[in-house]
Amino acid sequence: MDGNFRIGNGYDIHRLAAGRKLILGGIEIPFEKGLSGHSDADVLVHALMDAMLGALSLGDIGCHFPPSDPRFKGINSLELLKKVHNLVKNKDYCVINIDTVVQAERPKLKEHIPAMKDMLSEVLGLDKARISIKATTMEGLGPIGQGEAISASAVVLLKSV
Repeated sequence: MDGNFRIGNGYDIHRLAAGRKLILGGIEIPFEKGLSGHSDADVLVHALMDAMLGALSLGDIGCHFPPSDPRFKGINSLELLKKVHNLVKNKDYCVINIDTVVQAERPKLKEHIPAMKDMLSEVLGLDKARISIKATTMEGLGPIGQGEAISASAVVLLKSV
């Protein structure tokens, strides 16, 4: 299987809610609302995990970490990312590169992207040059554009080792 490549694609969306911290890419971002969900609702990390799982046909994060399981209530999504990364390694694959997009009308994320890249680099043991995080708005359209939600998409390239 030497030289075998796999590509995965992931997506996640969560509503914004008062009384929650906004966690994206494993870092807390100052904002008046956070994302609602069973875990910390980090849509960027969730999309990335789904991309990694999808690349190896291992289902999605709901299969591995069901919201009905109290063990995952409020959990830091980086802890789940470590588990997914271990699944990838146990299948004899490694992450080659990651490309992500966060869709949010507010807050502006540009200044937080370097810290998000640092965090993902640390957790995955991946050079920051192999991690792309982009942010865009929805130009006022739909629930994201109206400030009701934030979403993220991710593509990952894996290579057999």
